[in-house]
Amino acid sequence: MDTADPRHLTSDRLAIALKSGFHRVIEEQDELNRINVFPVPDSDTGTNLSLTLGSALGVLDREFKHLGSLLAALADALLDGARGNSGAIIAQFFQGLADATGDMSRYTTYTFGRAIDQGSEYAHDAIAEPREGTILSVISAFASVTRQHAVEKNEERFDVLLPAAVEHIQQALAQTTEQLEVLRRAGVVDAGAKAFVTLIDGAMQFLVNNHVTPRPEIASLDDVVAVAAGADEESEYRYCTECIVTGEAIDRRKLRERLGELGNSLVLAGTKRKAKIHIHVDEPERVFELAGTFGAVSGEKADDMHRQTHSSHDAVRKFAVITDSAADIPDEDMERLDIHMVPCRIHFGGRNFIDKVSITSREFFAEVERNPVHPTTSQPAPGDFRRQFPFLATHYPEVLSVNLSAKPSGTWQAAVAAAERVDAPGTVHVVDSKNASTGEGMLVVLAAECAEAGLSIEQARSIIDAQIPRTRAFALVNDLTFAVKGGRVPGYVKPVADVLRISPIIRTFPDGRVTNGGFLFGRRRRVRNFTHYVIKHSVIDGPMHIAIGHALCPEDAEQLADCFRAELPDIKRLTVTELGSALGVHGGPGTLLVATMPDSTVPVVTL
Repeated sequence: MDTADPRHLTSDRLAIALKSGFHRVIEEQDELNRINVFPVPDSDTGTNLSLTLGSALGVLDREFKHLGSLLAALADALLDGARGNSGAIIAQFFQGLADATGDMSRYTTYTFGRAIDQGSEYAHDAIAEPREGTILSVISAFASVTRQHAVEKNEERFDVLLPAAVEHIQQALAQTTEQLEVLRRAGVVDAGAKAFVTLIDGAMQFLVNNHVTPRPEIASLDDVVAVAAGADEESEYRYCTECIVTGEAIDRRKLRERLGELGNSLVLAGTKRKAKIHIHVDEPERVFELAGTFGAVSGEKADDMHRQTHSSHDAVRKFAVITDSAADIPDEDMERLDIHMVPCRIHFGGRNFIDKVSITSREFFAEVERNPVHPTTSQPAPGDFRRQFPFLATHYPEVLSVNLSAKPSGTWQAAVAAAERVDAPGTVHVVDSKNASTGEGMLVVLAAECAEAGLSIEQARSIIDAQIPRTRAFALVNDLTFAVKGGRVPGYVKPVADVLRISPIIRTFPDGRVTNGGFLFGRRRRVRNFTHYVIKHSVIDGPMHIAIGHALCPEDAEQLADCFRAELPDIKRLTVTELGSALGVHGGPGTLLVATMPDSTVPVVTL
């Protein structure tokens, strides 16, 4: 039978139609970001949906014998790639279509209408507290109009049904402005609802008019920064938290009830075998722990919505600054300078944590001391950077990612790979700090100070590139137990070091190596001797910046700070912070780390 028969819809034509619709949504991501004011005015709905739909585009390039197998594969890909409220809802909508379609080889208008009905039911079932005036409203309208024409009026032609359906859901979209007060105040329609209407219209244009929307080329961002329309509120909760739960018989009703006690904006999509959780909370770890009681947890993510909201309103800075969690930076500097972070992952056997999000530095070392399983860390994957880069590149003309040295870690390469695939108006630049811990952190802070001063990305890069070979980091390890457990030091070395009372020093080098830098003998004057070592091997040609990190030894850190104040007469800035897991997993409690950097004057640009 002719696949273009207007009375039937086959898998190959549906795949092309959906690809066209997905492309339309991706094409309009900037506009969707601009009008995103509900449920949180973080201006990321367009970006999230682009990532969600983009993750499933590969499925639409494959050949499927049946509609059901196409939709099942598509629903699974969307579930894995879902970002944000609307992404999870759309994934669940397609899961409903897949379950209703089964092994059908083609749709009639009647079976299509029944599938859309079930898709709507699944989408509504995914939301803990459904609201009118959202994406659910237009999904309901789509189900209603297809049921009316296909089931009640016996309309057999898709070229009649679909244009009528699009006209109806466009009207439903316009009504969202008056259905939610926050939309009415901003004078916009709901962003998620608009995305769904755009998707369906894009699909209809192919099925009725044979018009295919090509993959869009995102225009470059000029001097205009996208800002949420009239939005100036922060979410009640800080972290947009997501994960996937895989099991044999997930009790989604019970899981939803338990999750509802932790936060709001809950979306629970999926099946009894795989469920996607999206929720806004202050403590992401509680979500992951609860999810773990229902099955195996993967894909843990937690985005700082408060920081994203600040970014969406920041039209002064010419570039955003982001780093990885290997950079140890005082919390006050992270907040003051609006520095974004991509966390690494920490693994204690079967327990997984998101560094500095679901586990603090203090909690990490406490877990290290009581857990018999030695922890391991894993660098952020390119996908972790790809979740944050597009958001920032939508709100800033440039993004500067300053990352852990490429010599000991693949973090820098992961950031580079992600930057090459960013499909957003802004440009992402990735810098190898050739440093680690507080040394990396000092360079990140310098970059953020350049941004705050109004410098261009070129001016900032020039300052940072000059400081990278002048920045040094030195770690004094108190006990080799953790280095041995982590495989960094052979087991026979520790008893020798203990007998000789040797404390090894790990340091960075200008070429980015992080390796052994020597030893200190004796423990009685170890802090003072460490001070002298650091000064001897640092670049000192004027005022200095000193950053001290410690692993559960604040008294030693303060003594170290006093030693530097006594030895160096011109310290412009000295900070003390807790070390994170990146170094702590090898150094363990008692580790001290010092980073030094000559002062670099950052000019202030008058705007």
